[in-house]
Amino acid sequence: MNTSAQSRHDPYAALRLPEFRRLISARVCFVVATRIQGLVVSWQILHLTNDPLALGFIGLAEAVPSIGVSLYAGHVADSVRRKNIVVLAVAVLLLCAAALWVLASPVGLRLLSKESFYTLPLYGVIFLSGIARGFLGPALFSFMPQLLPDRSVLPNAITWNSTTWQASSVIGPALGGYLIKFIGVTNSYAVVTGLLVLALLQFVSIKGRPLPERVGEALNLGESILSGLKFIFSNQLVLSALALDMFAVLFGGAVALLPIYAVDILKVGAAGLGHLEAAPAVGSVLMAVALTYFPLRHNAGQKLLWAVAGFGLATILFAVSTNFVLSLFLLFLTGVFDSVSVIVRSTLIHTFTPEHMKGRVSAVNNIFIGSSNELGAFESGAMARLLGTVRSVVFGGSMTILVVGITALLAPRLRRLHDVKEELAR
Repeated sequence: MNTSAQSRHDPYAALRLPEFRRLISARVCFVVATRIQGLVVSWQILHLTNDPLALGFIGLAEAVPSIGVSLYAGHVADSVRRKNIVVLAVAVLLLCAAALWVLASPVGLRLLSKESFYTLPLYGVIFLSGIARGFLGPALFSFMPQLLPDRSVLPNAITWNSTTWQASSVIGPALGGYLIKFIGVTNSYAVVTGLLVLALLQFVSIKGRPLPERVGEALNLGESILSGLKFIFSNQLVLSALALDMFAVLFGGAVALLPIYAVDILKVGAAGLGHLEAAPAVGSVLMAVALTYFPLRHNAGQKLLWAVAGFGLATILFAVSTNFVLSLFLLFLTGVFDSVSVIVRSTLIHTFTPEHMKGRVSAVNNIFIGSSNELGAFESGAMARLLGTVRSVVFGGSMTILVVGITALLAPRLRRLHDVKEELAR
């Protein structure tokens, strides 16, 4: 029976759909662009300030507006055609990239000659991009399933969606490090702008879809937002998976401090920074590809808990490493473990959430997970200022392991989760 089931499994089912291929192609351009931009901004601000807290403020400047608009953005994603929101949000992000390009140009430098004031417009552009990202997340999350012919393709689409995202995260930082080294900050922003133009054109080429029918549901803004929150907090599996990932990312994110590791601890410069940034994504890609062929069919809850604990342990070991190769390997492991967490969490949310609520549920997911990356960056910067870089990363990894233990105790349904399809049938 198992052999027959595996023979029916098509690892390329979602990729056989032309519009899904265009969607993930657009995401590749988009994610590569934003990852390059994030690296370049971090490098630029560290160069201007030489302050780890300034790196933390990058994350805060993006997280605050993203969180602020998320719940409303979720309501909009369930009330307005999702493709329209995606196109508009990417267009705004394109304008933000162009603004960073201008600010880094000789003209921008002449207009803002004092470095102490020069960082303020950078944070302003990041703030605006946070608003756009807050609207993009729920719309893109809920638009993807609409391109599929039926739910049977959904698990495969989720895995490929994650795989291409992680692959883009490999390309972006590695390319960003070399771009900074060989063509400089200004021209790096030009490359980002060009990639976002390509992403926008591909998103535009995808046919729009009507909204799923909202049977018996009021469109009142307050009630609409509240219904999404009620759904999340009434489902222990979804809530515990979101909370686990949120705190793991919040405390375990050493990524914001990688410029300091590259310059002061490992002494590998901009190119080395690109490799450090890419290492977690390399691990994520390889694990995501493996899961495409060998899906997590059994003991998904326990595997999720062990994966997040492994993420915390690898983070602690990275914190104390002074060897570049070992540090790359440990960051690679964080990506391997994180990939398991991302795919299990995405599968739970997509499987248990009705189509007409996916925008609002994704908005809550954005608050829990998406913005915790930026808040984690601020936490890392603040703790690095308080404790020092190495101690702050050790603290974060330790807190991640503690969160796993607490989640295992408080969420027995997640701990005992065996198979998602069996759980859905209950």
